[in-house]
This record gives sequence, structure tokens and C-alpha cells, in this order.
Amino acid sequence: MSDYEIVLADDHKMLRKGIRKLIEANPDMKVVAEVNDGLELLEVLKNITPHMIILDISMPNLRGIEATREIKMINPKIKILILSMHNKKEYVHHVFSAGAEGYLLKEDSDTELFTAIETIRRGEKYLSPILSMELARGIIETGGSGSPAGQSLTNREREVLKLIAEGKANKAIADLLYISERTVQHHRASIMKKLNINNVADLVKYAIRQGYTTTNP
Repeated sequence: MSDYEIVLADDHKMLRKGIRKLIEANPDMKVVAEVNDGLELLEVLKNITPHMIILDISMPNLRGIEATREIKMINPKIKILILSMHNKKEYVHHVFSAGAEGYLLKEDSDTELFTAIETIRRGEKYLSPILSMELARGIIETGGSGSPAGQSLTNREREVLKLIAEGKANKAIADLLYISERTVQHHRASIMKKLNINNVADLVKYAIRQGYTTTNP
């Protein structure tokens, strides 16, 4: 049987070292790469396709939730286990809505890491036991593969939505994406129709809830 290949993405070198040691104590698991941030992770994924990525929620440059969305667009078969120090409902919601398979609190990593990995390998969702399972059930059942409305957006519409949420005007968005203002307006109208949202304020709130902006965890 070939090794179960894992990439570690965390800007804390000592934490990566500890997690790597735990993983490689298991003879059928192998850490094939370590990265410091989300942008470096996307570069690494151009050359390798691991079975799983263990990903810090608060990495620099490209945060964990944004990175999760990007990874799932690159290859939805790659499993993602998020590491986090946050045990609040909104963080868990963002993570599962983005498409991750697991949410592991850092304080649980020494005792729960293998359980988390094996749970995800079986095709199930994982959540740290400290978190309320009653809460988890509702979040996982409705958000495990992302919200239907969010998933229906094209890649370009996601880019436009992120820039709208960051307060960019149509002209600025057009310049950044090398498209016309008319095309931006078309994308904006399409996004609002798909999400059943009628004004920009609600659109921004939606983007923040779904982790499209850097205001998020």
C-alpha cells in the first residue's frame, strides 16, 4: 500500500515540526512538503497532489479559508484539515462552508490528530470533541460541501465578489481583472441574482460570512 501523502501549511515552524513527528510515527503516512503560507502552498500544488493538506486557519498572505476555496477549485479530491485556535461557531461555519473536511483545535492536536486524519480518510467530517456536537451536526449537514448559492458562482464571479466586499468600485475591479466595466456590471448582476441578494450592503455581509475577505478568520 502506498503512503498517505500529507502537506503541512503553517507559518509556525515548531508547530509544523511537532505535527510532522506525530504523522511520521505512523508507517503509512508521509509528509511530502511543508510551507509557510497560502501562496507558497498553491505553488507547491502545481507539482504535487497530496491526499491531504493540514492547513492553519490564520496563515499570512492567503488565509486558511481563502486557501481552502482555491485548493478545492484546483482539485476537489484533496482533503483539507484546518488547524485553529478558535472555538467559535462562526469560524467552524466558514471552514466547512469553504469545503474543508475537518476542523481541529490546536489544543487537541497532540491527542486528536490521528483521529482527525483517519476520520477524513474514511470519507467523514471531523470536528474537535471540545466543540459542541449539536452545533457541529447542523453546520456539517448544511455546509459540508459549501452553500448551494456560493457553489453556483463561477471563478470570475468569486473574484468580483471578493473585490466588491473589499469596497472596490466597478472601474477599479475592471482594471484589476483586465475586463470592461460593463463586464463587471454583468458579473455583479449575475452574482446578486444567484445569491438572491438585492443590495450591495447585503452582498458584502454575505461575502464576509463566507470568508471571501481578509476581515475574516
